[in-house]
Amino acid sequence: MSKLTKIIKERRSVRKFSSLLPSKNLIDEVLEAGIYAASGRGKQAPVLISITNKELRDTIAEENRKIGGWEGDFDPFYGAPIIILVIAPKDIPTAVYDGSLSIGNMMLKAQELGLGSCWIHRAKEEMESELGKEILDKVGLKGDYIGIGHLALGIPDVPPEPIPERLPDRIFFID
Repeated sequence: MSKLTKIIKERRSVRKFSSLLPSKNLIDEVLEAGIYAASGRGKQAPVLISITNKELRDTIAEENRKIGGWEGDFDPFYGAPIIILVIAPKDIPTAVYDGSLSIGNMMLKAQELGLGSCWIHRAKEEMESELGKEILDKVGLKGDYIGIGHLALGIPDVPPEPIPERLPDRIFFID
């Protein structure tokens, strides 16, 4: 089995993270994998915003919790110290697909580096809120952006999960 196939098969979503922040070099490697994802017409539309500022991270988590309808102190990012917000200009027809590929690349790179990750939804709603406008202001972006997703990223605080069997009847051939 190739190294890439092993990474693909072993990658699992992590839902419990250590509070320790991975090194900047590891975070940068994950981000680099995201910007090298395939994109429609080669537009390279996805924008990746790495958030390690705890106050902003917690504000985003609270907004995400409210959008998701969870009660109390539930953290929809499972304690991950890093949130990578993936957005793209609204006028790019392939924005959601392109951003999804970026998230997938980052998840695989995180696995290769021994980090944990989990795709978290509700970025679309966040970017339509005042919080979305504040985030764009913080990074100096102008224009209309769609939220595609978040990557919760960090050091796993749980053992790896086993690889589940694949469901049958998911591959077909027309020769």
